[in-house]
Amino acid sequence: MLKKTRQRETILRVLRGVNTHPTADWIFNEVRKEIPNISLGTVYRNLRLLCQTGEVVELDMCGTFSRFDARTDDHYHFRCLKCGRVFDIDEPVDERLNKRVAEKTGFDVHCHRLEFRGLCLDCREG
Repeated sequence: MLKKTRQRETILRVLRGVNTHPTADWIFNEVRKEIPNISLGTVYRNLRLLCQTGEVVELDMCGTFSRFDARTDDHYHFRCLKCGRVFDIDEPVDERLNKRVAEKTGFDVHCHRLEFRGLCLDCREG
């Protein structure tokens, strides 16, 4: 169990207060509004610890900046190819897919991540 710190609690509160999937830089700028002397390194270090404890999920976006998600349940994402925003998709995770892959490969499948890609409503209309 991690010791609670003001920095970590603020980072977690900021992240839980948005339904987007912000970068560490965005989180840093938001946290600085409350803790002006916090460093970017402190934000990265605390995000890493929060990921290790399962309180936050890091979304590896294939070569782009990592984004962070305070929603830790299994769920799908949609990434806009134009603006880069990432959205949660409220669609039940298909657990049968894990079983089908395990049966075909012999692997011990624990979970899967699925990302849809295309244009979000704002980019589609704009």
